[in-house]
Amino acid sequence: MMSGLEAALAEASSPSWTQRVGAGRDLASFADVPEAAEALVGLLLDVEDTVVTRQTAEALARVGTVAAVRLIALVVAAADENQADWLQTGVQDALVRPDGVPDVAAACAKLARDKEEAVRRGAAEISAWTDDTRRRPESTCL
Repeated sequence: MMSGLEAALAEASSPSWTQRVGAGRDLASFADVPEAAEALVGLLLDVEDTVVTRQTAEALARVGTVAAVRLIALVVAAADENQADWLQTGVQDALVRPDGVPDVAAACAKLARDKEEAVRRGAAEISAWTDDTRRRPESTCL
């Protein structure tokens, strides 16, 4: 019988976008496991469907650990403009949820001292996104 990690790793390469989205959510809490990190990077840069990119970025931002945010930062540095837009949307989706998320900005502050220049650049970009989200006025329902 497959473990949850093994099942999610298998789904990460599925031709089904819904299974890849599920894999991104399931793998996010394993961001510090090398096999999961590799699969998550692939999901963040998914060329088949932008919802996979967005949902995986949101899941990682919701986890909010340095390892999780580091993967987003690493990918941000390599992403094209379209992918970067969807990564930003995913991170901001996590930040505006009413049930709250860990402090992505604190993880970015730690990543500002990462040994990889690409991670430092990506963390600076994500930090700017978190600032943008904090400056937005609360939405109201009429």
